[in-house]
Amino acid sequence: MSAIWKPSVTVAAIIERNHRFLMVEEETPDGVRINQPAGHLDPKESLEQAVIRETLEETAYEFTPTALVGTYLSTFTSPSTQEQVTYLRFAFTGDAGADTGRALDHGILRAVWMSYNDILNSEHIHRSPLVLQCVDDYLRGKRAPLSLLFTHPSAL
Repeated sequence: MSAIWKPSVTVAAIIERNHRFLMVEEETPDGVRINQPAGHLDPKESLEQAVIRETLEETAYEFTPTALVGTYLSTFTSPSTQEQVTYLRFAFTGDAGADTGRALDHGILRAVWMSYNDILNSEHIHRSPLVLQCVDDYLRGKRAPLSLLFTHPSAL
């Protein structure tokens, strides 16, 4: 019997305000890395619910998704462990609401607003190549309506 391969489903928020993007600095096994607010889809939640939750947990900002920027399939090899993981990422854009002041998730050092040049200049410490790809797609105007996403009630 062969093992069933399953990619890790993740979500990410691409949030721009005043020509700056909301990013996170996070501690990883490979050191401090830059990422969008992002994380795994949990059981019994839709993709939109996941990105709202992850953004709040990692940045303390409320988030309202308005469009899907893209879906991305990527295989990443950890420099420290050489473990290979495949991710299926759903990147959303939308509006950041209030900073709730809540404590950030364990491992998140801080939420930070970065210019595009700041993001480019920190490429060597991005969590994955998808960080810059998602920002570039956002800046190219890639958007799909949220109505393309369907969550069957039995999944919730």
